[in-house]
Amino acid sequence: MNQFQATTALKTSSIGTQTDLAGGVEPVNLQNPSDLRIGYIEACWHYEIVERARHSFTAKITESGINESQLEVFQVPGSLEIPLQAKLMAKSGRFDIIVACGLIVNGGIYRHEFVTTSVIDGMMQIQLETEVPILSVVLTPLNFHETAEHQQFFFDHFVKKGEEAANACVRTLANMQKLGATRAQAGV
Repeated sequence: MNQFQATTALKTSSIGTQTDLAGGVEPVNLQNPSDLRIGYIEACWHYEIVERARHSFTAKITESGINESQLEVFQVPGSLEIPLQAKLMAKSGRFDIIVACGLIVNGGIYRHEFVTTSVIDGMMQIQLETEVPILSVVLTPLNFHETAEHQQFFFDHFVKKGEEAANACVRTLANMQKLGATRAQAGV
């Protein structure tokens, strides 16, 4: 096996042992995964693309011992509505972690830059204020065209991003457990 094959094999191994940014390099084992609750926010703009991330996220997260019933999905009209929904969810005390997913496209006006900045800055501020992690699968392609080829690329890309979000979710939850920072550990 050459170096490329070895690296590829590591990147495609089971959950929690990936070498990509989402998963880290050390294996992850969640303690009492049935105690964890995940909130998932899904923007409905370009829903046929965005929903692909939720499906792949759900499939991947169940490999860690988290049941699909522990995942609660909230739909919002568009990505701009994600920060408020995330804040309400974080303040509810019902979730250990929140995942937000949306697609912000350049419609030929400056608005997409405003939306992107508002959404990402809002999510960062909320997680710092509430100490509930918010993972972002909010993507902003530089140029998005509603052609079959471009849509197929993003269908596939959102599947990959959903899997990466699941890996990041497991890693973050494991870190929280090490610190005693999950709802169950706090007696909630």
